[in-house]
Amino acid sequence: MIRITISEEIARACPDVHILALSCQLTNTPSDPDLWEEIIAAEKQFRSQYVLSDINRIPSIQATRQVYKRLGKDPNRYRPSSEALCRRILRELPLYRIDTVVDMVNLLSIQTGYSIGAFDRDKIAGNHLFLGVGEAGELYHGIGRGELNIEGLPVYRDNAGGIGTPTSDEERTKIELSTKKLLMIINGYVGREGLADAGRLAAGLLKQYVSADHMEGELISYSNRIPISL
Repeated sequence: MIRITISEEIARACPDVHILALSCQLTNTPSDPDLWEEIIAAEKQFRSQYVLSDINRIPSIQATRQVYKRLGKDPNRYRPSSEALCRRILRELPLYRIDTVVDMVNLLSIQTGYSIGAFDRDKIAGNHLFLGVGEAGELYHGIGRGELNIEGLPVYRDNAGGIGTPTSDEERTKIELSTKKLLMIINGYVGREGLADAGRLAAGLLKQYVSADHMEGELISYSNRIPISL
């Protein structure tokens, strides 16, 4: 498992921040029809439970927005990915079909409300990720978004620069059909509760749809790292 540490600046903005990291080997495929049946069912369920005004009160989304504000970022201009996904569903806009891993991550985000990073492990530079805060002028290309201003956003950095924020992951380490090793990070700015359940849900989906094996999980806070069984 890659080593992940959290900066003091992030810990000050969110003292109860926890993240769940999951790594595995897999066989990615184009969009899976059975998975899309699950996604469509999850969309219908979500629309039956929420209206647009409810979204910012979903605990995991609300907590992420609060961290943005504490770091000086406007969450209405740079929405967390989970919030943007939920808003798209309630506006009845179609979700993008990318590939099975990315589609599965979207399903997991719908079901849990967490913003989730998914990275090709073989593209990550080095064996350490550091969760800090984006700086002015820091070069970052969000997937499908072009150059993204990440100043004031929580950002994971490897030895070559930023690879993930709750708003968008970076093009350099994105998942592709050729991806064989996955690193998934579930961002728990709302705290530890619920993260292990989300990790187990992720593990089940990965095993079902992309034949995941050699799976490892770790629950990480500012001061501790705990291996967990998935």
